[in-house]
Order: sequence, then C-alpha cells, then structure tokens
Amino acid sequence: MSERTVQDAIDGKTTTAGTPLVRRHGPLRLVYEAFVIRREATIFIVAVGLLLYFWSNNSDFLARNNLVNLSQQTAPYAIIAAGMVLLLVSGEIDLSVGAVFALSPFLMHYMIDYYGTYPIVAIIGSILAGAVIGLVNGFVVVVLKVPSFVATLGMLFLILGIMLTTSHAYPAQIPEAAHGVRGWFGQADWSELIWCLIIVAYFHVVLTRSRWGLYTIATGGNPLGASEAGIRTGRIKCGNFMVTSALGAFAGILEAFRVDSIDPTSAGADGASPMFTAVSAAVIGGTALAGGSGTVVGALLGALVLAELRNGFNLIGINANPFNIILGAAIILSMVLNVYLARLRRAGRR
Repeated sequence: MSERTVQDAIDGKTTTAGTPLVRRHGPLRLVYEAFVIRREATIFIVAVGLLLYFWSNNSDFLARNNLVNLSQQTAPYAIIAAGMVLLLVSGEIDLSVGAVFALSPFLMHYMIDYYGTYPIVAIIGSILAGAVIGLVNGFVVVVLKVPSFVATLGMLFLILGIMLTTSHAYPAQIPEAAHGVRGWFGQADWSELIWCLIIVAYFHVVLTRSRWGLYTIATGGNPLGASEAGIRTGRIKCGNFMVTSALGAFAGILEAFRVDSIDPTSAGADGASPMFTAVSAAVIGGTALAGGSGTVVGALLGALVLAELRNGFNLIGINANPFNIILGAAIILSMVLNVYLARLRRAGRR
C-alpha cells in the first residue's frame, strides 16, 4: 500500500498520479509553515515567553534546583502524553491511564517483596502489565464496540478499587532490593527528563516517519477510508491503547522512585489527575481530540507550559487557584485554534 493511497484515505478523496500539487509562494511562506504546518511553533513561543516572564519576576526560576523541579514536573506527564497523542490521533481516549500510573509501582513492589523478582524484571513486568490493561481496553472498544470514554472510565474505577482494597490505601516503601536502580529510574536529578526526551523522540519518529504513524493518522482522520485502503484500524487502535497504558505504567514507576514512596493516591483521589494533565498537554500542544492530527513534540511543550505555570505561580507568590482558570482557557483556546488551523491546512492543499 503506497503512502499516497493512505494520504488520500486521510483526505477522503481520490487523486491520480497526474494531479498537480498546489504550492504557496511568497515571502510569508516560512511564517505560514511555522504557524500552520508546524503546530509546535506557537506553543514553543508560549513556553519561551513564560520562561522569560517568570525569570524576570524571580531570578530563582532558572536556578539549577528549580530547573530540576521543572523537569520533574514536566517529564512524567510528557511521557504519558506521548502515548496519549497516538491514541487521540487514532480517534480514541484512555481515561484509565492515571489509575495505571498509580498501580504499576504497587505491582513492582509486590513482585520484588513477595515473589523475590529481580528489580529490573519487576519493572519490565509492571510495564507489560500496563500494556495488558491497554490491550483489554482495546478489546472492549474495538471488538465489543463500547465507546472508549465509557470503557476506560470503567477500567479506571476497577483498577482504583482493586488497588485501594489490596493496599488498604496505605503507601508502601520502595523495596530495598530496588535501591540500586533508583538513580536510573527517577531519583537522580535529570533521569526522568532523560527518559522523557528518549521516549518523546522515539514516538515523534513513530508518528511522523513510520508506517504505523501514517496508519494511525489515517485511522483517526478518516476511519472508513482507512479501512477501504486496507488498514486494519482495530489493530492500530489496540496497539495505541497498549502503548498509552505501558507509558503510564512507566511514568508511575519513575515518579515512585523520585519521591521514594509508593502511594495509592499518587494519581489523585479519583485516579484521573495524570490523565487530565496528559490530555491537557496534548491538546495545548496541538493534538485534535477529534482525531487525525497531533504532535508528540507539541505535547512535550504543552507539558512544559503547564509545569512552568505551576512552578512559576509558586515562585512569584501567586495563589495556585487561578491555575485551573488559565488551564481551562488554554484548552478552549487551543481547541479553537486547532480547528482554525486545520481549515487553513485543508485550504492550502486545494
């Protein structure tokens, strides 16, 4: 199957080899590409602007210790958002990833302390367990035809209930046997950020340069056309559910090592806090909730913007309550901007 065929499926049209391509010319071409085609450009400018604003109000904003804090406030949500972007682009959403975030450190703890599993094996096993949860979500959505919102909402409460019941809502200590790997998995100052950049870079390539990414965009942009083009859209969605849950599990393990504690309420009382932050980062970064378009790098920048706001408000003495006001306004503005830019891109291809 050619990439041209898949692109036609995304666009919902039929073209021939002789169809001429319409190109824009003129001095504003680079600006047009930066702000319409490259959606990361706008959010990058916002991130830099916030950095300069908070630094001008408090010079400690760029101090080493605060930069470490900023990276630790950004990395776990950017990791989850990397998987969430693929899922949103394919036209689905996972509300249970926050519960997986909280569950995975407990699975690691049980495997090490109760079954004597090697720490690295326990970490990998916990991530694979997250992937299995994603597979179950995908099965319910794709095979049983349950809307992803409903299916993953049910999974969220199921996981949260099991975890709180088995742990009695008490936190646990990081297993002593795992102390040797703590620095690699979150406790060292920059380790979360390093993992984050590796994961974001990998899934950026997957989404923009691989056949899987092309099929993901086609599945979310025009499901019927993608199916008619021979794309197994159900497999694409199941795979993206698995990726999202696995990344949620990994982010949860990193956070547990960072704070040196395994807390059943680490995802918030409703188990949804990491999910909401990741979705917010993805949307602010330019991913459309309707599917068909998104950017992993934009999600990273979106997570950075949210971290800058939280961190900066604290440093300059602004009450944290207005954060939700700004977050809500940013999401609405981002969605409106995404719709408008999508229209411009479609007009540019005509």
